[in-house]
Amino acid sequence: MPRPLPKLATSVVGSLPQPDWLIDRDRLAHQFPPRVRAAELWRVPPELLDEAQDDATLVAIRSQEEAGLDIVTDGEIRRESYSNHFATALDGIDLDNPGSVLNRSGKPIPVPRVVGDIRRPAPIQAEEVRFLRAATDRIVKITVPGPFTMAQQAQDDHYGDDRALALAYADVVRQEIADLFAAGADIVQIDEPWLQARPEVARKYGAEAVSRALEGAAGTVHVHLCFGYAAMVSERPEGYSFLPELADTPADAISVETAQSHLDPATLRPLRGKGIALGVLDLSTPEVETPEVIADRVRRALDDVDVDKLILSSDCGLKYLPRASAAGKMRSLAQAAEIVRGEL
Repeated sequence: MPRPLPKLATSVVGSLPQPDWLIDRDRLAHQFPPRVRAAELWRVPPELLDEAQDDATLVAIRSQEEAGLDIVTDGEIRRESYSNHFATALDGIDLDNPGSVLNRSGKPIPVPRVVGDIRRPAPIQAEEVRFLRAATDRIVKITVPGPFTMAQQAQDDHYGDDRALALAYADVVRQEIADLFAAGADIVQIDEPWLQARPEVARKYGAEAVSRALEGAAGTVHVHLCFGYAAMVSERPEGYSFLPELADTPADAISVETAQSHLDPATLRPLRGKGIALGVLDLSTPEVETPEVIADRVRRALDDVDVDKLILSSDCGLKYLPRASAAGKMRSLAQAAEIVRGEL
């Protein structure tokens, strides 16, 4: 049985740096996170890739345990990006003839092109959860791209209605979540950064799509929003453009970034009653913050959240950081949690 969570449990959002022997990290860092398949990024031959990804995933799990984190992910080691691993495994997509949309920076990028009904032919990440569950006795979390984000990252040549497309993605995410809990996940997180990136569209049906995806979930579910990878998006707005709208969704916790954006913690007050996974690691720099710096970031939010439901996390995925920086930041996060626990 997984060990119980302490107060101010610690975690990362999802991804960790992949070893350079596994994936071409320099090439990965100089192209926007791929939305279609990008097999050319892997350094290992296809016939050896599964075994190599297993080995690298074990390294990622151990790095989190050694740092002292309470909630462990698989580091998203098997993914070229947080979203394409899942999105390109669905039926209804023409992978040979991609579409195009504008990314968060306003540049056109290749994306899945929807040509038929979005369906999930089989569980996509259940085996990854089973591998993670067998490798650690800690609480385990797995991440899935959210339905709104996947719909915004696709060219629709079938539904003819963006809301209908998002709800179709919600249905397959809901099916996947059920299988992930059945496979042993303690927490499932859906990643929805495009709720923040496209707030005018999100207000029309974003909360509806999230609610539909999380409906009937058999365990704890989180929703992550951020302003994008620091390696890709340097400017951070002063606050979230879409956050209070999540108060009435079935999510148990909302994962937000506060370190890079210097977010005013009062912004979180409309979400009282829900858990908050508070991003307190600045990923815009490889410099490892001291536990005291991180503890200060936690303290400033304590009056605006339900402390009994507060989780301490990274702002976003650590994918683009040097591995030594990621390890150091995780250690400082765990030590900061100990400091603040002693003050409560």
